[in-house]
Amino acid sequence: MVWAAIILVPVLNSKMMSEIHVNLANILIAWRKIAPYLIIFLVHNSLIAPRFVLTHRYIWYVVLDLTLIVGVFWLVDLYDRHLIGPVPADANLPIGPHTASFSDLELYWNVILGLFMTGANAGIKLMYQSIRDEQEMEALKRQNLQAEMDYLKYQINPHFFMNTLNNIHALIDIDTESAKETVIELSKMMRYVLYDSGRDRIPLEKELQFIENYIELMRIRYAGEVDLRVRYPRPLPAGVDIPPLLLIVFVENAFKHGVSNNRPSYIHIDVECSDGWLVGTFTNSRHPNTSTQPAGIGLENVRKRLELIYGPRKHSLLIDDTDPTTYRVKLIIPTTHA
Repeated sequence: MVWAAIILVPVLNSKMMSEIHVNLANILIAWRKIAPYLIIFLVHNSLIAPRFVLTHRYIWYVVLDLTLIVGVFWLVDLYDRHLIGPVPADANLPIGPHTASFSDLELYWNVILGLFMTGANAGIKLMYQSIRDEQEMEALKRQNLQAEMDYLKYQINPHFFMNTLNNIHALIDIDTESAKETVIELSKMMRYVLYDSGRDRIPLEKELQFIENYIELMRIRYAGEVDLRVRYPRPLPAGVDIPPLLLIVFVENAFKHGVSNNRPSYIHIDVECSDGWLVGTFTNSRHPNTSTQPAGIGLENVRKRLELIYGPRKHSLLIDDTDPTTYRVKLIIPTTHA
């Protein structure tokens, strides 16, 4: 665009200076003066800069750039001296030694201007390469983060289904009808995992429905042995979205480590939404034979997912295990409102 403007300047100038006709001779003379710089620019822009500046071979670049500029203006000087011949004494175009007539400047001035032009061209190329590199790095970071989040999210699926299938296996020998009901509940949950959990965010209502299906599955196994309480606002606020398969980790962990076969157990789940924040509190009983067990991969995965999705300062995950009889997890995350 810059060179198009430079080439058009003589035409526009000739048009403004002449009221009747454009002076083609003056335009050609001006273009002859521009020609060496245009040649240098084209060679530099298409060959020297891409091969030596963008590949960071700066010594070769300086040598070749200087050789190109001096060589072009030296050839112009030879053309003026030997092919055009001496300028008549009465001509109003004085050409002294070391002068290139195309630009009416002494040779060293032409070299300085040429170096300035190619330096600007190289600087612009480096700037755009830096912008492209930064954009590519950002795109790569986003891809890596997405891949890591997908890995963490889908790592939960086999972990979750492994526990569920173990429950079904235990029920088959105890209560066949309950095992059948469990398979039906599991199919509902698989539908959610297959069709909804692939998105970045899902409505809170679907995540809570998934949790209720899981709890119903657990009720079949534990019957009345566990005090199960689930509390959340009804109806739910519209437009509240959260990452999929996030809350189920805490519920699953509560069943895994908070339920005893021979002691009273409880699991209380409270979910609240207010002022753009979701607060989930998961409380379960602790027993001597289960309280010291490690939490497994579920909680560790959810920690990493929260860091990747929200960053370190935009969420809160508090685990209170100071009470030997109670284990409490409190999650606070921002919600997306439509």
